[in-house]
Amino acid sequence: MPLNIASRLTEMARRFPETPAVIEPRGHGDYRVLTLVQLDADSDRIAAALIGQGVKPGMRLALFVRYGADFISLVFALCKAGATLVLIDPGMGIRRMLECLAEVEPDGFVAVPMVHVGRLLMRRRFPKARFNLTVGPRFFWGGLSLAKIRKRPLPVQPPMVVTNPDDPAAIIFTSGSTGPPKGVAFTHRIFDTQVDQIQKRYNIQPGEIDLACFPFFGLFDATMGVTAVIPEMDTTKPAEADPSKIVAAAKRWKITQSFASPALWNRIADYCTETNQRIETLRRAVSAGAPVSAAILAKLKPCLHPGGDIFTPYGATEALPTASISASEVLGETVAKTRQGGGVCVGKRFDSIIWKVIEITDEPLARLEDARELPLGEIGELAVTGPQVTKEYVNRPEANAAAKMADGEGRTWHRMGDVGYLDENDRFWFCGRKAHRVVTSGGTLFSIPCEAIFNEHPKVFRSALAAIPDSTEARMFVEPYPGHFPNNKKEEAELVSQLLELGRSHPLTESIQAVVVMQQFPVDVRHNVKINRELLSTM
Repeated sequence: MPLNIASRLTEMARRFPETPAVIEPRGHGDYRVLTLVQLDADSDRIAAALIGQGVKPGMRLALFVRYGADFISLVFALCKAGATLVLIDPGMGIRRMLECLAEVEPDGFVAVPMVHVGRLLMRRRFPKARFNLTVGPRFFWGGLSLAKIRKRPLPVQPPMVVTNPDDPAAIIFTSGSTGPPKGVAFTHRIFDTQVDQIQKRYNIQPGEIDLACFPFFGLFDATMGVTAVIPEMDTTKPAEADPSKIVAAAKRWKITQSFASPALWNRIADYCTETNQRIETLRRAVSAGAPVSAAILAKLKPCLHPGGDIFTPYGATEALPTASISASEVLGETVAKTRQGGGVCVGKRFDSIIWKVIEITDEPLARLEDARELPLGEIGELAVTGPQVTKEYVNRPEANAAAKMADGEGRTWHRMGDVGYLDENDRFWFCGRKAHRVVTSGGTLFSIPCEAIFNEHPKVFRSALAAIPDSTEARMFVEPYPGHFPNNKKEEAELVSQLLELGRSHPLTESIQAVVVMQQFPVDVRHNVKINRELLSTM
């Protein structure tokens, strides 16, 4: 049966034509409001122009446009045209970004003028890039102009290309925070399942209003009949966002839900606490993209509607969503075990997911039958399958061999690269990345359980386990809370002594004999919260 994810937008526009799809700030208190029917029509115009230019189903078009109404409209237009959208996080740096583009060999660019200038200067790298669209002033390079497309009349026949569920819809690159960025192949079926599962698990209803601080989920809003309010922030730097602007927008538009990274929620919680404010209409806060601490959940919960809750979905670019847990469950049931080194409970799996914990190995496993499933409570690597689980990386046979397994029923299993265990309630307890475990002379140390012990020190904001170079021993890096960094060598020595004593008091960490105090950890470019332990291991 044909399936194009953009048809969900068209259906929502038919059912709720006047519902705002996107509300975007334009400065000085002015906002651009685009209804569902207007967003559908705008993406129709763009799709028709792309098809008229010669774009064929399956062609790869790289999108480099700032997150906002244009970005959302262009994504739906590319889907309607049957093109394969290519998304690369520019925060990973120019060199890595160029390497990613070279891997996918784009047929064109949908981008702001600066990107087109770069494309022309490096035209030999992109010999297939013949189908281009400029968002902003178009100068000498030709191709389509978004401004001129919008002056065209609506196409007589809506240009929805017929696609099959397993046809390519997008290539989205991982952030590269735990290794080289890899292009993940998404199909229309995967996107459709993601929308279904998220809407069902969180009971999201048409007419709700989302403060969309996380671009990936902001794209889903229109497919559910939800209004996406675009915040005044650089979504690539959530830790630097102005919380006063976020809270002001939340109150102005009476938001009912919001997706954001833990780094941003931390700033919002601190701001609301300091100013004695509450976002009265916010019933569903979702912390996405990286683990969120119980401390952040505890201080954020009073900032919501009294009946509201915070949800932390768990997954990866390759398998999203996989599981979810609420703040109420964390604070009421699991946090005590986490503090004692039991790992972080990420909750129960989504209905469409099947999961197993398998014995840890760094070797490829071609088939599920080659893996040994572990009993409840034993730490191993998590493997998952389901209709939202991606089947392959683009042009990366070694990565596919390392992460993908087949089973006897024709399903693809993804090895998450995360270690942990399942409990008697079928909840997964995350104990860190497989690559972050440290195999010492006394046994294997897992990052999250060990770090939890050191995080109990009142001055420690977060900690990070890492191997000592050219050694079989481990050390712990710690980042104190702001204002608690040692002022001199004597204070630093006292803090290190206290931390070593704390480590020796617990069997999980008694073998750690070295502690390093840092003013600020290196973190990932996408969420500003994942610690770059690989870099710490080299220091």
